[in-house]
Amino acid sequence: MSTVVTVPKNGTSQEKKNVTGLPSFSSWIDNFFDTDLGTGLLSNFNHGMTLPAVNIKEDNENYFLELAVPGMKKDDFNVELDNDLLSISVESKTEDEVENEYYTRREFGYSSFKRTFTLPDTVETEKISAKYQEGILNIHIPKREEAKRKPSKRIDIS
Repeated sequence: MSTVVTVPKNGTSQEKKNVTGLPSFSSWIDNFFDTDLGTGLLSNFNHGMTLPAVNIKEDNENYFLELAVPGMKKDDFNVELDNDLLSISVESKTEDEVENEYYTRREFGYSSFKRTFTLPDTVETEKISAKYQEGILNIHIPKREEAKRKPSKRIDIS
């Protein structure tokens, strides 16, 4: 009997398995779910969209949020502000179902996500705007005058 050490792709843990010729059916099933195919099948199957990637930029006068959400329409988005909490959500369904089709795996048809951001109290909440173009949702968040950086000033010593 020999010992095989398996290391996952991320290299974080090691597990020892004994090898004795042909695997049993139960160990074959266990090995299937130890692979990327098995965990991917379980973790992503029919759960809709994952959270979109977000870039947050800041300049002297504004904050900018960019969310990567390709394949959506601007009407799919719901952007709300509740006090200092900005929420961006999507819920979309495709109605293009074919009656006599048999799917082995179906990963589309319904998708949703919700991202929330706590805004500082130094933003002009009345002036927040959003625009969706080429798969990117851009949200412009202007700063209040008191939050803007003032230019440096020389102070003379008396």
